[in-house]
Amino acid sequence: LNGSHPRRIKLTAPNINLSLDQSEGSVLSDDNLDTPDEIDINVDDLDTPDEADSFEYTGQEEQAATKDASQEESESIPEYTAEEEREDNRLWRTVVIGEQEQRIDMKVIEPYKKVISHGGYYGDGLNAIIVFAACFLPDSSRTDYNYVMENLFLYVISTLELMVAEDYMIVYLNGATPRRRMPGLGWMKKCYQMIDRRLRKNLKSFIIVHPSWFIRTILAVTRPFISSKFSSKIQYVNTLAELREMIPMEYVHIPDSI
Repeated sequence: LNGSHPRRIKLTAPNINLSLDQSEGSVLSDDNLDTPDEIDINVDDLDTPDEADSFEYTGQEEQAATKDASQEESESIPEYTAEEEREDNRLWRTVVIGEQEQRIDMKVIEPYKKVISHGGYYGDGLNAIIVFAACFLPDSSRTDYNYVMENLFLYVISTLELMVAEDYMIVYLNGATPRRRMPGLGWMKKCYQMIDRRLRKNLKSFIIVHPSWFIRTILAVTRPFISSKFSSKIQYVNTLAELREMIPMEYVHIPDSI
């Protein structure tokens, strides 16, 4: 034992009889089945790990690191404040058109809201003047042109219903509007179809200021598809001076370009 290499002792295994009978030397013999009544084990001699010994489990460290990272990530997400929620709600408007609830993207139509305005009243009572300035329509070159026009259509119809109490007229300002900003035939037809029956009935006049050949052509093409009563309400006005002779202009906003 004092040498550099421990001494190896070769032990010879005893012969074991594996027969299933209970003869002498068998595993089922009474001699082999006898067990001592007591087992002499010295607990003090057992080699047990002390408190200093510990097992390092890297999985716990990885779980802790992952938990800390996820906690930092969750803390980095900004809180959705009540003010931001109110601001987000202002970006959408819910309206009811034709007994159907619609949502309007107010953010996308923000630059084009001036397309429709209230121009005061004419005659006696609450006969409203509704001004529609085509020069404020979006350019058809926009990639989201159809989406903008759909939301703008809902805005125009819903705003018209809010502005009109009794009889009213529409003043359509067509001047200073390039061809790429002119509303399409389908859009105008949809507006006419979606207008409430009350609004159609209470419309007394549809004045088109500075009519172009394109507008005249569209109205000529659509005449068979619209009622004769509506066609009789259309009037063409070539100058602003002529318009002033027809209606009060005190509250009618005329864009500088027109």
